[in-house]
Amino acid sequence: MMANHSTNPVRSNWFQVARPVVSPRLRLFCFSYAGGNASTYREWHKRLPEDVEVCSIQLPGRGSRFKEKAFTDLDSLLTSLVAEIAPYTETSYAFFGHSMGAQVAFELARKLRDKGLEQPKCLIVSGRRAPQRSKKSKPIYSLPEAEFRDEIRRLNGTPEEALNNPELMDLVSPILRADFQLIETWVYQPSDPIDVPVLALGGVKDKQVTMDDLEDWKKVTKGPFCLELFSGDHFFINQATDTLLNTVNQAIETVLGRADGVLANRKTS
Repeated sequence: MMANHSTNPVRSNWFQVARPVVSPRLRLFCFSYAGGNASTYREWHKRLPEDVEVCSIQLPGRGSRFKEKAFTDLDSLLTSLVAEIAPYTETSYAFFGHSMGAQVAFELARKLRDKGLEQPKCLIVSGRRAPQRSKKSKPIYSLPEAEFRDEIRRLNGTPEEALNNPELMDLVSPILRADFQLIETWVYQPSDPIDVPVLALGGVKDKQVTMDDLEDWKKVTKGPFCLELFSGDHFFINQATDTLLNTVNQAIETVLGRADGVLANRKTS
C-alpha cells in the first residue's frame, strides 16, 4: 500500500521547492511551458493546502541549470525524469503541466505506469491539445533566427522586454528552440488509457488549443475527466492565476477525499 506520508525529502537539482513540507499529504509536480522554468510556480504554495508540497521541475538549460545542455528529444528527457521522480512516488502525488509541460506530464505518467510504479492521484493538463489530436501548425524550431523570433512573438508567451532585448534573446532563443524541437519532433504512440483522473484546463481566447482539443483528453483515461475554461489566451495561467489555483486546489482536495468537486464523478461516455 502506498504511504501517504513520507519523510523522504525532495533533493535534486531537477526540483525547486519554495516551501518544503515534512511528511506531505501530496506532492504537486509542476511542468512548465516551452522556454519556461521552475520560477513559473514559485508562488503557488501560498494558495494551496499547507500539507501539499509544490515541486517545480527545473529542466536543464535554464534557471539554476543554465550551463547544462537542454534536451531536444522527449524520450531522453522522460528517461531522466523517471529516474528522478521514481523515488518520490511512494508519497501521493499529482502532475500539473502547461502547454509543453502538459505533454511531458502525460507521457511521464504513462512511463511510470509501464514501469509498474504508483500513478499520480491526478493529471492536470493545461493549454495543450490531447496527444492523439493531429498537429495544426508547421514546426518552427528550425526556422531562421528572425522568423523564429517572429513566431515566438506571435505566441505571446515571451515578455516584450525580453523580445526587445537582443542580448537577452541570444540567451533565451536556444532554450526555446530546444523545447520546440522536443515537442515538434515527438510522435504520439497510442496505448491503453491511464487509470488517472484528468483535469483539462484552457483559455477562452486561446487560438492554439480548441475546445475539441481539450475535450479529447477524456479519451486518454479510464478515470474521471473534467474540463474547465478560464479568461485569457494561451497563457491564461499568468492571466487568471487566482481562479486557476482555486480549481487546482479543489481538484487536489477532491482526489484526496477531503472535498467533493471537480473530478469527483466518473466521466460519461
